[in-house]
Amino acid sequence: MGGSVAAALRKRGLASCIVGYDRDAATGERARVLGLIDVLADSPGAAARGADLVMLAVPVGAMPGLMQDIAGTLGSTSIVTDLGSTKADVVAAAALLLGGGFDRFVPAHPIAGRERFGPEHADADLFLGRVVVTTPSPQTSADAIEQVEALWRACGARVERMEVSQHDRVLASVSHLPHLLAFALVAQIAGQPDAQLKLSLAGGGFRDFTRIAASSAVMWRDVALANREALGVELKAYRNLLGELERALESGDADWIEGLFERAGRARRSVPEDAHGA
Repeated sequence: MGGSVAAALRKRGLASCIVGYDRDAATGERARVLGLIDVLADSPGAAARGADLVMLAVPVGAMPGLMQDIAGTLGSTSIVTDLGSTKADVVAAAALLLGGGFDRFVPAHPIAGRERFGPEHADADLFLGRVVVTTPSPQTSADAIEQVEALWRACGARVERMEVSQHDRVLASVSHLPHLLAFALVAQIAGQPDAQLKLSLAGGGFRDFTRIAASSAVMWRDVALANREALGVELKAYRNLLGELERALESGDADWIEGLFERAGRARRSVPEDAHGA
C-alpha cells in the first residue's frame, strides 16, 4: 500500500522528493531501485525529518513504535497521516505519542488494496475510484485535513469523513470479518487429510471467496486484535446465522434456505462491482 501511494504521487507529480524507510533494508532498496522512492533512509526519524508529509504505511500493531520513533523529528508544519485499517487504536497512540504534532495528524484508511504485498506490486492507479475514509479528531488542524484529503482526491479517490467509532464498527462488518472468515475457511480445509485433493478441485467460487486469505498475516492479525470488540459482535451475529442455517439443513427447510439465499443475492447485487477493493 505504501508503495502504491508513492507510485501515485510520482505519476501525478505531487511530490518533489520521496524519502522512504522499511525495517527490512532489502525491501526498501527494491523500492528505491523501482523508482518508488528517491532516498532510502536508515531510520524512521531520518525519513521523517524535514518532511512536509509523513505517511505511516505499516501494520496497525507497529504504529505506536513508529510514532515514537518519529515524534522528535517532526517539524512544526509537518503533517502526519496513516493507512491503517483500524482507527481507534491508531488515534489513541497518536494522541499519546505525537505530542504537539497530534493536531496535524490526519487518520486515513484507503479502502483499496490487493492480497499481494511488497514494492513489486505497487500500483499508481490503485486508488482511482476508491473510497478513502478520514477520521480526524476535533483538535485536528483544518489545514492539515484539507491537504491530506486533497492529496487523496488528486490520486483519484473519493474521500469520506467519519467518526472513529463508526469507522471501526462499519469496517468490522464489511472488511475485517470477511478476512477472518476467508483465513479460517482455508486453514480449516488445509488441515484436513485430503486438503490437496480438495484444493486441486477448487473452482472460481472458492477462489473469489478466499482470495483475501493470501493477504499479509501480520497485517490482518493486528487488525483483528485492534478491532476485536466490534469484530467480536459481528462474528457472534454471523455464528448465530450459521446456527440457523445448520438447523434448516438438518430439518430440510427449503423455504428458509431459499429465502436466505434470495435476501443475500439482492443485497450482493446492490453492491457496485469493484467499488472499493480489499
